[in-house]
Amino acid sequence: MSNYDQDIEDAAHPNQYAPDDKPILEPQLNVGGHGATQRRLQDYHVTMIGFCSGIGTGLFIGTGSAYANAGPAGLLLAYIIVGSVLWCVMQSVAELATVIPTAGTFPHFATRFIDPAVGFSLAISYGYCYTISIAAESSASAILVSYWTDMSPAVVITISLVLILAINLLSVRWFGESEVIAGTIKVACFLGLVIVSIVITSGGAPNGQTIGFRYWHNPGSWVDYNGITGSTGHFLGFLAAFVNASFSFIGVEVVVITAAESLNPHKAISRSATNVTYRIALFYILGALLIGLIVDPTNPDLVSGTGNANSSPWVIAIKEAGIVALPSIVNACILVSAWSAGNSYCWVGSRMIVAMTTDRHLPQFFGRTWKNGVPYVAVITAWLFGPLAYLSLGTGGASQAFSWLMNLSTVAGLIAWATLCFCYIRFYAAMKAQNVSRETLPWKSPFQPFTAWYGFIGATIITLVAGFPVFLKGNWNTADFIASYVGIPIFIVPIIIWKLTHKTKFARAKTIDLYSGRLQQT
Repeated sequence: MSNYDQDIEDAAHPNQYAPDDKPILEPQLNVGGHGATQRRLQDYHVTMIGFCSGIGTGLFIGTGSAYANAGPAGLLLAYIIVGSVLWCVMQSVAELATVIPTAGTFPHFATRFIDPAVGFSLAISYGYCYTISIAAESSASAILVSYWTDMSPAVVITISLVLILAINLLSVRWFGESEVIAGTIKVACFLGLVIVSIVITSGGAPNGQTIGFRYWHNPGSWVDYNGITGSTGHFLGFLAAFVNASFSFIGVEVVVITAAESLNPHKAISRSATNVTYRIALFYILGALLIGLIVDPTNPDLVSGTGNANSSPWVIAIKEAGIVALPSIVNACILVSAWSAGNSYCWVGSRMIVAMTTDRHLPQFFGRTWKNGVPYVAVITAWLFGPLAYLSLGTGGASQAFSWLMNLSTVAGLIAWATLCFCYIRFYAAMKAQNVSRETLPWKSPFQPFTAWYGFIGATIITLVAGFPVFLKGNWNTADFIASYVGIPIFIVPIIIWKLTHKTKFARAKTIDLYSGRLQQT
């Protein structure tokens, strides 16, 4: 028996690695979207990944520019609305993943419930979204380290990339453990910031100033966007924060991809879908409210573009309050968050590649695994996008290229949200057309199909308004327009090519496969 055959044999009998857990009978390899990865993630791994995945520089630093554009009320409203869209996306895709917990999940759902051509395109765009983000977070790590030292950014990027590759080539259990450790640091840091924010606004900081809701009154709860006054400027400021908030939220949904490697996906994924409510409320909505209490939205440091703790609204407030030691501690926590995000993005990108092998979108070579269930070819392939981080160190064309690549990735994430909600809409239609009761499902998400429709429409709107600043008078910039919207044709063109090449058809509700790939728990 060859090593590859042995890998497949091992994957077909995952229970040998979980003797203390209730056994789950695994479907056949490459049937119903299942690959050769193994179920080694415990429930606590999945819970922590679900609660903390994707939290990086966007939450701790990126909120600064959004706040400067929108003001306290605009930022809070933007995070509430985008949070509601994300909540709907999570509920919809989590129900699908508990029914059919397959390798990569997302592309297979599109292949199965919409059209194989859509599955092919989603795998490319969503996989790209995350593999390029490996480079983004590695580059961010270098900028964060510059807060303390003049060490060469290239050295920091190299160390970050090596650690990411090493973790992802170990058993997925170790990836889970690394996310638990990093997640604990993230949560502890954020809870610490919440406490510090309350102390600052209450007048307990060294400077002794009580702030309260001062900034909601002066300069006001709304900010004029780009010099545009009145309600129009306020609305545009909100819209800018709306788009920025969307980019900060992208990544929360990746917990669903653990379905193929979770010991008990029926329980773990549904719990994560429930927990996302608390995550949105704690990290984003409460965070937005507190930022509006402790920082003046007109503070120039919010838009200084340093990329490290100096641009974080939390650190700006801490410095102004006269607290000396905390900024370095916060920067260290943000550094851990950036590295953890890059680590999880490599994992996600590799699982997208595995998903493409199960749906025959890529040669089976890319789905090969070691005996520990690690898809090493897919991991290395995804990781090879990481060195693009070195482009960020260049000037002129290299730096601009990196900026473009990042803009493309964020739009791809939003398109994925809309596509996944549409997958659920088609799944729901198939259940109804085939007279299959939702009572037969392992877990039912609430308020369906309205939840999925809200998520689909909301994500579509965000995608379409993402580049709105270029349409304002005097703001037209061809490069910015292309960077904001080229992701849409990049998603559509592969669909057309795959359909023309393979003559695929749109899935009909009466004939959609609702059964293959399901897990049977004994």
